[in-house]
Amino acid sequence: MFTAAAFGLAVPAAAQAQGAGSWTPKKASANGPVRSGHLLFIGGIGGWYPDRRKEAGDVKVQTRSCLESMKAALEKAGSNMDNVLKVTVSLVDPENNWEGMNQVYDEFFTAKVKPARSYWGATGFRRKGQLLQIDCIAYVD
Repeated sequence: MFTAAAFGLAVPAAAQAQGAGSWTPKKASANGPVRSGHLLFIGGIGGWYPDRRKEAGDVKVQTRSCLESMKAALEKAGSNMDNVLKVTVSLVDPENNWEGMNQVYDEFFTAKVKPARSYWGATGFRRKGQLLQIDCIAYVD
């Protein structure tokens, strides 16, 4: 079993004395994302919100909407897209939507070293017409 210390993470002395299983990270709101130490966690940015845009749009429109929301949330919390470490994409019908999603994704992540990314196919979301959902982990000073 790995402990936080095994991954180079700081473990408070009290947690070390009581065993790593009792340690919980300090969490706080960072104007949208959840912050723990130097990390920001943004979860569940949907591709379409009817109150923001009447029509759902295609996967390119929805990806741009997700990533613009992500960018704004990161900047409000004192970070930026270059500090994104990990992205997870849930995508409806990846066979038909991957290429369009990836084209827009590459517009937002232009650095030579891009964030680690994983994705999986989804059968749908709560809002009919929503094609994707994106989560990320980013660094902040």
